[in-house]
Amino acid sequence: MSSLSDVFKNKPIFMPYFPVGYPNLGLSIDILEALAKNGADIIEVGFSFSDPLADGPVIQQATQIALENGITTHKTLQAIAELRQRGVSIPLILMGYYNPMLAYGLKKFVQDARMVGVNGFIIPDLPPEEADELAEILGDLPQICMLAPTTPENRMEEVARAAKGFIYLVSVTGVTGTRTSISAGITGLVDKVRQHTGVPVCVGFGIGTPEQAREVAEIADGVIVGSAIVRAVGSSVDPVKTAGELAQAFKTEILKAG
Repeated sequence: MSSLSDVFKNKPIFMPYFPVGYPNLGLSIDILEALAKNGADIIEVGFSFSDPLADGPVIQQATQIALENGITTHKTLQAIAELRQRGVSIPLILMGYYNPMLAYGLKKFVQDARMVGVNGFIIPDLPPEEADELAEILGDLPQICMLAPTTPENRMEEVARAAKGFIYLVSVTGVTGTRTSISAGITGLVDKVRQHTGVPVCVGFGIGTPEQAREVAEIADGVIVGSAIVRAVGSSVDPVKTAGELAQAFKTEILKAG
């Protein structure tokens, strides 16, 4: 498997998000495979929770459907194992909330995640100040830190200095979802974060088109796209084909910024 550090040797990178279990378990694995084999450098693999506080309506609806379909944390990990068996070698980052991890059992969750080939975790509702127990269990697996335009300067410096893997920089205030334009302040925000860290800075939230992704890629080390992909794939008559075409389109534009 590729490591995070290997992937970021060829910046800027493309990182789509997609939840396991949507529109159903089997299709979601096929979609994730299509993303991986058509341009994704890293994938944020969503594991669903009933109270996804950082997610906008598109991803909330998708994860709710996944839960109604019977998706569980265990099935999500099994899906990652299946992707590895299919030859998906790019880094896979689990994105989800802390409660399902606690319910599963932290030590067992991390052990099982490591066993199936997870490369790190994004946990929006677990701030670094409260993550000591998990950090001890994770060892060399990174918990990816999130920063936002509203993060105070002193906290931004503290979080950035301790960051591992990469930083997930939220480009806008609010929840996930596409916007009509990229925030005018994103360049200054990326520059400010880079003053405090040497790890890559990836930007997400609000990126809806390949052209917007290219704009962000000219500034950041990586571009994270979630809602736009979930919406397009979810409404497609051929979701696997659509996922592959979208990955190619986003990757093509992002490469223009390199």
